[in-house]
Amino acid sequence: MYSQGLQDAKGGPEPEGLLKAFQKRIDNEEKIEPRDWMPEAYRKTLIRQMSQHAHSEIVGQLPEGNWITRAPTLKRKMILLAKVQDEAGHGLYIYSATETLGITREEMTRQLLSGEAKYSSIFNYPTPSWADMGAIGWLVDGAAIMNQVPLCRASYGPYARSMIRICKEESFHQRQGYDIMTTLARGSNAQKKMAQDALNRFWWPALMMFGPSDKDSKHSVQSMQWKIKRFSNDDLRQKFVDVTVPQAEHLGLTIPDEDLKWNEERGHYDFGEIDWDEFINVIKGNGPCNKERLRARQKAHDEGEWVRKAAEVYQQNQRDAA
Repeated sequence: MYSQGLQDAKGGPEPEGLLKAFQKRIDNEEKIEPRDWMPEAYRKTLIRQMSQHAHSEIVGQLPEGNWITRAPTLKRKMILLAKVQDEAGHGLYIYSATETLGITREEMTRQLLSGEAKYSSIFNYPTPSWADMGAIGWLVDGAAIMNQVPLCRASYGPYARSMIRICKEESFHQRQGYDIMTTLARGSNAQKKMAQDALNRFWWPALMMFGPSDKDSKHSVQSMQWKIKRFSNDDLRQKFVDVTVPQAEHLGLTIPDEDLKWNEERGHYDFGEIDWDEFINVIKGNGPCNKERLRARQKAHDEGEWVRKAAEVYQQNQRDAA
């Protein structure tokens, strides 16, 4: 049972037989469920990845939320509002799945607000123009889909199942972003310039979304052995570049990378070196909007305290009545 696995982890080395049997289940493509025995390191890896994923969905509402009232048409407002609402739902799905690993929603929230837990670095960049809504939908959600579709086959059952609906909705988000970019790219010179500017600003942060290079990644090898992840960071990043460059060409926009070129021998695009110093700096909390994002989350948490208390009273009354 799951509880026995926790006891073994706290009391000493986990039995070799259990570890081998667990890995055999993984190798046989069996799903691990909440009450199954699992190594403590597997549980901790899942909590780290899943909680960061959930935090990213919640914080990811902020760059777009402030454009809902400023979208250029009623139709665009409705679409963006639906998208932001979807992101909230995605966060709740994944928080719920993470709770099956023995961590509470309250603890995950504390970790986010304290800065202990991280979220995707991409959401620490500003969105000063409407074209950024297109760039986020096209590039950021496009990168998210590249990351998340393989998670539908993750070894942990609750995580894999939560991703099925999320990926379907993310596909809608990516299409609406590309539609915005198409409209702008085919519009006036000022509109096309706005689209190009958004691409310039979001291209490199989008590539950083896949995480550090494989040689610098601390978790990828083990996560792939456990089949939490199916592909390495660099493999997913390369796939994203290969898919996205032709889309940019179709729009008549230019990828901001002088080293970008098709490599016939490799059958892939070669691209320039990512500024990993910038990536690390943003992850450490020093990006353009890190403090603003956490202040917004803290404010929402504080202002929602009365709702949480009311829900607790209601639940207690229901228990008393039963």
